[in-house]
Amino acid sequence: MDQQGLRDIEYRCIQEEQPACQAACPLHVDVRKFMAQVRSGDFSGARKTLDRTLPLPTVLGRVCDHLCQTRCVRLPIDAALAMGSLERAVLQATGPAAKPLSMPGKGKRAAVMGGDVSALTVAWDLGKKGYAVDMYFPGDAPGGHLRALSPEILPPAALAAEIEIMGRMNVTFRPGTTLDAALLDQLCADNDGVYVEALSVPALGLARDDVDSLTLALAGREGVFCGGFAAPGEPLSVISLAGDGRRAAVSLDRHLAGVSVTASREREGACPTRLFTNTTGVIPLPAVAAADAAAGFTPDEAKAEAARCLDCQCLECVKACTYLARYKGYPRVYARQIYNNLSIVQGARSYNQMINSCTLCGQCEELCPSGFSMPDLILSARRDMVSRGKMPLWAHEFALEDMAFSLSDAFRLMRAAPGETTCSHLFFPGCQLGGDPAASVPAVYAHLRAGLAGGVGLGLACCGAPAFWAGRQDLAEAAMTAFQADWEALGKPRVIAACSSCQATFARLAPDIPVVSLWRVLLDEAGLPAPAGQLPDAPVAIHDACTGRHDAAGLAAVREILAKRGVAVEELPASGKLASCCGFGGLQANAHPELAAATIARRVAESPRDFVATCSMCRDRLAGAGKRTFHLLDLLFPSKAADPARPDPGFSYRHEARVRLKRAVLETFWNEPAPPDTPPAVRLVIPDAVRAVLEARHVLDTDLARVVAYAEATGRKFTDAATGRHLAGLAGARVTYWALYEMLDGVAHIHAGYSHRMNVTGVDRQEA
Repeated sequence: MDQQGLRDIEYRCIQEEQPACQAACPLHVDVRKFMAQVRSGDFSGARKTLDRTLPLPTVLGRVCDHLCQTRCVRLPIDAALAMGSLERAVLQATGPAAKPLSMPGKGKRAAVMGGDVSALTVAWDLGKKGYAVDMYFPGDAPGGHLRALSPEILPPAALAAEIEIMGRMNVTFRPGTTLDAALLDQLCADNDGVYVEALSVPALGLARDDVDSLTLALAGREGVFCGGFAAPGEPLSVISLAGDGRRAAVSLDRHLAGVSVTASREREGACPTRLFTNTTGVIPLPAVAAADAAAGFTPDEAKAEAARCLDCQCLECVKACTYLARYKGYPRVYARQIYNNLSIVQGARSYNQMINSCTLCGQCEELCPSGFSMPDLILSARRDMVSRGKMPLWAHEFALEDMAFSLSDAFRLMRAAPGETTCSHLFFPGCQLGGDPAASVPAVYAHLRAGLAGGVGLGLACCGAPAFWAGRQDLAEAAMTAFQADWEALGKPRVIAACSSCQATFARLAPDIPVVSLWRVLLDEAGLPAPAGQLPDAPVAIHDACTGRHDAAGLAAVREILAKRGVAVEELPASGKLASCCGFGGLQANAHPELAAATIARRVAESPRDFVATCSMCRDRLAGAGKRTFHLLDLLFPSKAADPARPDPGFSYRHEARVRLKRAVLETFWNEPAPPDTPPAVRLVIPDAVRAVLEARHVLDTDLARVVAYAEATGRKFTDAATGRHLAGLAGARVTYWALYEMLDGVAHIHAGYSHRMNVTGVDRQEA
């Protein structure tokens, strides 16, 4: 990612766009911050917010015609926030303005022709910048039409105080001056830049078409800028005049500094904004009315009115995603952090974990009004880390080992129907459903064979999704290439996928392979099996798999199947295209188990109902978080093991279940009895509490058995003489495993186990 690429990515996140009120203001007053300060009673802070942006704040804060109110997001709901009244309340509560800080003198002079709001703004802004400013106007004092306002709206003392402050800001007033073409020529000769306020110099007959719309430069006059035009028949807009003055002051400052007067000025003045504010569920609140309209808001009334502010922000993705909320930012911020991590820091652990903790589920992209995709950003970062050898082993190594097991001969199987060499359909349950001890894969396969013409084959393997999520495109493509070779040998059958992650991975890595959801096939082609077993007697909540969010046909099929079975359904808030992840996607549970636990806990809290899932891993993670969850196959092909309260089987049992599944289908359908099991080198006894810790640490039974067997065979172990317990370690290619155990009657009783997913020196090494 280069700088331009970063800017392109950042632009797609709209969180830092201005709220509609601020964008509508020609001076871009931070209305959102102002409202928050008033709401909390921080009138001093609110005053500083006005002073930071407004020229002559004591004046403009009283007479501003608050264009912001016309764009207030509350306007269609109830009533716009009374920004004008709140500004006046803040001014009344805080007293006279202090002299703003001015920069040191710059040795250049500017002249201002006119005395109304735009001219005052130019003089104020340039004076703060350190330029010497001479202000020429007819009459005794500057102010123009402001002096005609009633004292109730603008006390003369307030205007006089601001003008007195300007006199201490390098501004010299030249009253009683005739403003004409001769004066303009003279000022151009004597000064480094000139501003002409059109409404104060009617003799020049200037119109807005005579000036550049971006810079207000007057055509044909170098260094002369013109603004403050009065529209015939329309009242003067104080804030629009001030906006012209601010734009001209920026142009003069750049002109006097000898830099570009046009660069990066697209957002000056009132401008559009892309910020989205979700108003769904906003409760209408009536505007606060001042008890004394003439006196204006009291402090309590001002706080109550400011409390109606919606604090307009987008954050649609952050509000829905535990991951995005965890790191206290939003996609634009994360893009910058990721760029810095990849380009500058190159491996800060906190950023590595942030990069590797995204579920890649895509919910953010669906919620974002501009379609910002965190998965695209995160995947690119992971691949970059892998390519440069910066990916830490702890992030994804265990998942890649699990994937390698599913691609090994222990589980992998690609067969046409018994007695056939090719097939029209290939049932592909996926490695997670294949690793569910309660899964009904053989029953589903038998049902598909009975219901579909053309022959149904069976494929047991991993689609490569873990490698894709880990940024290991090489391993993902290798897995798919191997599958594709077998698929072609089987006659290029249509793949019937029981797993939405597999379905999405096929579409991504092998779009030429036809894939359909198992649920659609059961509903439309093979037919549902005869009803059996007891169905839920209360409504169930459907947990849609995040990887299937774009499979509209599959999502609809799940609901139709449940309806045909007479099961009432409750939709979760985040369902269908907006489905949220269980925490397994993107390997979040591997890289950040605590965050994955928070992700699934949030999902569980969405409904007190029992859940129905179509993804085996989703079901297991929901069950692991204490939520009674059926797999949809539990309701279609029930078995004694298909209990919605059954726990997550864990990694070791999934491995064992995959091995058993392969043996079972070979024996049942192909009449190939498996050879007797090889007895383990060491028999283990693992208490449930210890097993739970081993699961969290990604330590398998087979890993511990290898450690203990090696230690007992070689004697390389530490022994606690008091307890008789042994501590031994054994390193594989990239992982070192440790076991704390004691031997009783030839059986290893495991008390603890852990691993280092790094290379550790000084430990015996043995390839798996």
